[in-house]
Order: sequence, then structure tokens, then C-alpha cells
Amino acid sequence: HRALDDVSLTVPRGSIVGLIGPSGCGKTTLVRSMLGLIAPSSGSVRVFGQDPITLAASDRQRIAYMPQLPVLFPNLSVIGNLRFVASLYGVPIRGRRRRLHEVLDFVDLDRHAHKKLADCSGGMQRRLTLAATLVHLPELIYLDEPTAGVDPILRDRFWAHFRELRNDGRTIVVPTQYVGEAVSCDHVAIISDGRLISFSTPDELRRSAFSGVPMRLVLASGWLPQAEMERIEALPFVHSVRRFDDDLMIVVDDPERDGQQLVAHLSGLGLPPVALEPIDPTFDQIFVELVERDRAATAADANTDAEDPDEVVATGESR
Repeated sequence: HRALDDVSLTVPRGSIVGLIGPSGCGKTTLVRSMLGLIAPSSGSVRVFGQDPITLAASDRQRIAYMPQLPVLFPNLSVIGNLRFVASLYGVPIRGRRRRLHEVLDFVDLDRHAHKKLADCSGGMQRRLTLAATLVHLPELIYLDEPTAGVDPILRDRFWAHFRELRNDGRTIVVPTQYVGEAVSCDHVAIISDGRLISFSTPDELRRSAFSGVPMRLVLASGWLPQAEMERIEALPFVHSVRRFDDDLMIVVDDPERDGQQLVAHLSGLGLPPVALEPIDPTFDQIFVELVERDRAATAADANTDAEDPDEVVATGESR
């Protein structure tokens, strides 16, 4: 099974990079490769300029990893677990107590410090795992689904702290299924079926997802016949037209220039628009658009290969 397929990206120092994709798409495999827990079957990974598998202990102390599954000790108290992890990472004795309570306060667990972990809820255990990840002030931080099972208020608090860490020069890689969290990242990598289909800033994602600027067109007549939609789509400044709730979504390059031409065209047809305004698509819509486009292109390529036996042989030989 090919978990990752020709994924290539560079994580900028001092930034938050979100790895967005559905469950099973390869996000965790990519992070485990970055950590040196598994070796890629081909290609290479570099962390601090080195193969992560060969990193010395001093370099590993600069890294933190928050896995998806529980890794702490249920029979230890909350503070006992945190004290143990701090000792593993060599957090100095002087100032350690203060540091432990700082991270416990951050995840809202300070008042539960002496509670046995087994008696804590799943959300509390998740928060303690995050505290343990950050206790030694790492430079490079991998947070695998850090806000899973966390209430919205605490999730906002987490992301505010992640931005503080970023502003302090730390680098954070966040695999997540919460597509809306992409807006809080500096760069977003969208992964689908093991392939990297986009790596850009959130603003660039908005434009690339629709190959232009999507606009909402509201007509007084409401419904527009399919034939008329096709005529609008044939206009040279229009990329695509589709139904959007009870209105239409029209994608253009320049909202002001192309919008004026569109209004003039519709008025000439006796269909003056009630409103024509840019749409700010949600990241859920952007994600679905990019993934569905990629899967459609992959399916089309597969059909082309199946129709051309020579091409299948050539592809097989090149792998």
C-alpha cells in the first residue's frame, strides 16, 4: 500500500503549517517520517539539515510530538505525568515546578494537578498530552490532531497560544481534519489519497480552489434555465457557473472589471441582477473543491491509461 505518493514540501522556520486531509490520507505517516520514526521507501527527509533517523539526542530535545493516541500513564497523577516527561527532556530542576504549573494553567488543568489521570475525562487527558508536548519549550513542534475532543472555547485558546509560539520563532506542524483551522495557519498543505494537491497560504488557497474569484449572482427572476447558464459560462471572462443555494456562483478573474461586463450582458438579455458580490468561501468549501477536482483528474488519467495499453506499459516501466 502506497501511503504517500511523491509528496514534496518545505516547512518554513517560524511558521504554522497545517496538514489538512481526510482520515487515512497519509498525514500521520508524513509526520512520522519527519520524526524519523519510519524511513521513506524512496526520497528523503531533512530536519535541521539532517536525516531525522540519525538525529542526536541533543537535536531531538529541540523537537516535540503530540500523537493522536494516549501515551501517558493512567495510574500517575496529572502533575506526576508532567513531571516525568519534563525529566525525560532534561527540563532543569531550577524553575521546573514553575514551568509545570505554567503549562497546566495553559490547558486549564492546574486545579486538577493531583487527580489520577485514569479519573480524568478524555478531553482532559488530551489537554495533558498537549501540556506534556510543550513542557520543554521545543523549537519544532508536531501536533497531531491537537484540538480533537476539545471544546470550541479552549480550541480558540490553543490556537492563540500556537500563534504566540510561532511569533516566538517556533515552528509548528499541525495535521488536522478540522478544515476550518486552515485559516489560523501560515501555510496549508492539502493531502488527498497520499498526494500533496496544494501547498500555499490560506489566501492563495481561496483563489486556486476556484481558479478565480467566486461571485454570487442574485437575479430577480430567481431560477435561470440551464441553456442560459451555459451561455453565461461561454463568455470569455467567465471561468465557470454553478447553482449556489438559490442563486448562482460565477467565477471570474477580476470582480470589478468582469463584474461590470457581466451586469451589462445580463441587462442586455433583460435579466438585470439584483446583486452581484464576491463570495468568501469557507475552507470546507475550498477543501471539497480541491479534493474533488484532484480525484476527478486522477480518475480521468486512469481511464486514459486503461484505453492506451502502450501507455500502461510505459508507466509501469518508469516506476
